[in-house]
Amino acid sequence: MRLRNLPAALAAALLALPAGAQTPAAPPPIFGEMIDVRVVNLEVVVTDRDGLPVAGLTPADFVLTVDGEEVSIDYFTEVRGGTAVELSAQAGMIAGVPDLVPGTPVGTSYLLFVDDYFSVERDRDQVLRGVREQLGQLGPADRMAIVAYDGAKLEMLSSWSQSAPELERALRKATDRPAHGLKRLSERRTQVEGNLAATGSRVGGRLDVHELAYAEMLEQQIANSVSAAAAALRGFAHPPGRKVFLLLSGGMPFDITEFVSRESAAARRDPLRPGGGRLGRSAVTSRDGSIGQPFQEPGITQGERLLAPLVDTANRLGYTIFPVDVPGMDTAFDNSAEYPGSSREGTSFTAFLRENNTQYSLVHLAERTGGEALLNAGRLRALERAAAATRTYYWLGFTPTWQRNDERHDVEVEVRRAGLSVTSRSDFVDTSRAAEVSMAVESVLLFGAGPNVRPLELTVTPAERSSLGRMRVDVSVAVPAGEITFLPDGELNVAELELRVAAVDEAGARSPIPVLPVRLAIPGTVDPARPVTYSATLELRRERNRLVVALYDPAAGAIWSATTEVRP
Repeated sequence: MRLRNLPAALAAALLALPAGAQTPAAPPPIFGEMIDVRVVNLEVVVTDRDGLPVAGLTPADFVLTVDGEEVSIDYFTEVRGGTAVELSAQAGMIAGVPDLVPGTPVGTSYLLFVDDYFSVERDRDQVLRGVREQLGQLGPADRMAIVAYDGAKLEMLSSWSQSAPELERALRKATDRPAHGLKRLSERRTQVEGNLAATGSRVGGRLDVHELAYAEMLEQQIANSVSAAAAALRGFAHPPGRKVFLLLSGGMPFDITEFVSRESAAARRDPLRPGGGRLGRSAVTSRDGSIGQPFQEPGITQGERLLAPLVDTANRLGYTIFPVDVPGMDTAFDNSAEYPGSSREGTSFTAFLRENNTQYSLVHLAERTGGEALLNAGRLRALERAAAATRTYYWLGFTPTWQRNDERHDVEVEVRRAGLSVTSRSDFVDTSRAAEVSMAVESVLLFGAGPNVRPLELTVTPAERSSLGRMRVDVSVAVPAGEITFLPDGELNVAELELRVAAVDEAGARSPIPVLPVRLAIPGTVDPARPVTYSATLELRRERNRLVVALYDPAAGAIWSATTEVRP
């Protein structure tokens, strides 16, 4: 299976119809907030040779570089044991990070993401039970939100809450949800059986037909899960305090070609060492056990590229990822069943490498965002470990000089004192306003609602078959003219809007979010009670789709959105 797009062909016309509407009151912020990041804050953990946190440093002890050039530190606050420390006289004229009052607790916002798609129920529930028992680790200013993903839909189980009883109920609800990890194991067994039954061999350093089909399916599944995790971050984009993403992962391999090949993992000796040339260069192991040249599967997206949407989103929003290894030690696969006739020693080593492959995805996510991968036994103390690692740190802030350009900028923090180590995120993406709106639309698509998003009147006609595998629907949206920003342009009143359409199919594949410029021109006086209706024709894949349509007014920063389901 390949990554699928759901293209929308939009043929649109503008109408004006008489009707009235009321402007709704804005709901309280929960998720889907718009982001306004002009001061970039970096959470920096400094440790000594023994791994213990180092306190008492000043701005002069740090060197901050952006894209290889040193920049000034505009804001600086030390957080020690969860409390903001008053700046010393050595800090000079540098201000403390806004909204942090010395001597008061600094809250941490924990967003817990439960992967129901790759996780086995037994393992998932064990980790969730540990989180539930560790809720006492939350400080007085801390909060937690909980979401779960089943491969098709992201569901919010709890919004931001500081109530331990509320969070405990949400965690119990999470254990009541179906887990689909056994299906993933069944898919892997089917792939192995196909390899054992195959009589052919790999050609030209490529995966065989069974391996390639499984690799493509796995690529799709991981891409959907990564996209859902990134969307969860965007949906909870701007909570107060430090932001921690607890990612409960059922197992996403870093090197897909290695993972799906029957015995090639035995060629790697140190897959957890970045730069060791192991992961990402899957060697061919022939049926007689000899090792050949590395696999060449340029069509398979994997490794850093496949995980990049999650890393980029976390760094863009200032989240530190603490990935949790839900399976722990790999005991789910019986070696003798997986490789009949092979030695237990060899198959155990292959299982070990397969486990390291999935764990390296977690290591990569943690290293790129300044977090820590909670592997094996560490998964049972996930909240405790994350809380301990985020209680003492330095908060550095700088003001970017570039415009909102959606470009990635490398960020590096060093300390001038010898013998100290620094942990922080590695880059930052300065998000444009257009990208922020698309992020809000995607959050509505996944969560089904969002604050600061006004309801949109949406009408959809029954679907008609347009061509093989495709269908066509007509949609109409209506907004009262009084809610839109019209500006005078000669004898006309003109509004420049943007229409966005997003869709997700039954498999969880989401479309790109195209942006269609909409220009409204009304002569004379604008009647605020008179709605403006926009009609469009959408072409979609001929299967059930969940559709989100959003209208954005850049002049006012207003978004109207509605969600509906389209069936063939």
